[in-house]
Amino acid sequence: MTEEFVEGSRKDEPPPRTRISTGSEGLDDILGGGLDANRLYLYEGRPGTGKTTIALQFLLKGRSLGERVLYITLSETKRELEVVAERHGWSLAGIDVFELVPPETTLDPERELTVFHPAEVELSETTGLMFKEVERVDPARVVIDSLSELRLLAQSPLRYRRQVLALKHFFAKRNCTVILLDDLSSSQDDLQLHSVAHGVVMLEQLAIEYGAERRRLRVIKMRGIAFRGGFHDFTIAEGGLKIFPRLVAAEHHRSFLGEVVSSGNAELDQMLGGGLERGTNALLIGSAGVGKSSVALTYAIAAADRGERAVFFAFDEGRGTVEARARTLGLSLERHMKSGLIRLQQIDPAELSPGEFGANVRRSVEQDQARVIVIDSLNGYLNAMPDERFLILQMHELLSYLGQQGVLTILVLAQHGLVGPMDTPLDISYLSDAVLMLRYFEMAGTVRRAMSVVKKRSGHHEHTIREFRLGSGGIALGPPLTEFSGVFSGNPRFTGDVIPDMDVRNER
Repeated sequence: MTEEFVEGSRKDEPPPRTRISTGSEGLDDILGGGLDANRLYLYEGRPGTGKTTIALQFLLKGRSLGERVLYITLSETKRELEVVAERHGWSLAGIDVFELVPPETTLDPERELTVFHPAEVELSETTGLMFKEVERVDPARVVIDSLSELRLLAQSPLRYRRQVLALKHFFAKRNCTVILLDDLSSSQDDLQLHSVAHGVVMLEQLAIEYGAERRRLRVIKMRGIAFRGGFHDFTIAEGGLKIFPRLVAAEHHRSFLGEVVSSGNAELDQMLGGGLERGTNALLIGSAGVGKSSVALTYAIAAADRGERAVFFAFDEGRGTVEARARTLGLSLERHMKSGLIRLQQIDPAELSPGEFGANVRRSVEQDQARVIVIDSLNGYLNAMPDERFLILQMHELLSYLGQQGVLTILVLAQHGLVGPMDTPLDISYLSDAVLMLRYFEMAGTVRRAMSVVKKRSGHHEHTIREFRLGSGGIALGPPLTEFSGVFSGNPRFTGDVIPDMDVRNER
């Protein structure tokens, strides 16, 4: 007897499981669509990591779908939950809240028998009361907050595990998805609890030496669901947890024409062999104040002149400083900002997590349709990362993503020092498709500027060193410095007869 198949599956196979939203768009994205319905999950984290907030988001999502939802609290009162909801702009109307803690009023001796407190009743009584309430409400979604109270009542790991298994078996007979919250009050990780739950999500809060605390989330386990592993940054803001899924460049591909992008400066384009190509990135490297940001700004202006959108992320300078520089160079930054073609966003690395910045870049590309991205500078971005290794890994993913989206990315990196040998805070040149080096050099009692293209993967480029000047007409480049040597060392030697004067040459 042959087996019967229907559309590639066995006839007696169960239908695919229904996926339901967690109430968080970011977590749904990490899980590839949400949770399997009618299963038991664990959210764990120390106090203050956002467990209650994301649990309420789960119930609010169910309420919006017309489902009956239940919040069972053993550690907080209903009024405390209402305060949390109010601060996020939510209402608990339509959410059944069953509290097994004393109300915030003075106890009435006549009511003592009707008030339950986890420390005063047996574990079996507490779980029995929960079961009765679930049977009465018959919810589609349940949150139990928190397991630490059940752990205290159990008094032994064996009894605690049995009660958790009893919870799982009870809910397995009902069409109900359950979220258990645990504040990790036990001295060790509860791996037994992990084995019982269908999925485990861990939330963390990290204190750094300076700046706001960082929060991150990791899916430890999720049976039958392919999820995006690793840590994902998140913040707690009005409206709930904003989770920023870790960027994986391989998940994002887009067709685009690899055409050449002009800088708006004919001489600079000539140095670059015609210009930079879409889907590539260029690193501008040099000492502070040499003109890196000004060169980067010309690419954003040129994009806006073509009718394309550009985003300038300023880590080191304020908006006023960037606008003042543009006016000095005669660049029409303010006009393009008013039209919406250029967006200038000042970034505070002490307050913004790398994951949130990556999400900001994605939003700029996918929603705002930005075709040029400027990051000024990587030094400021480095301050947002606790370890240089992680910066390079994340930058690799970010640049790969932008390249696959056909975006031209301009990176600025300031070196330590002004003239002479330079020290680079990190080496990211191997990730760059093109590298432009800008340097000060001293000659005849004046400080001058030089530029050279030292690397370009995508094609031909000049190998010369050119002097350049910043003025009211923008960036002006002179002819190759063929009669100089040692320009990039900061101590050039001139082998010609008359030292060229660029100011005179540009007045001709």
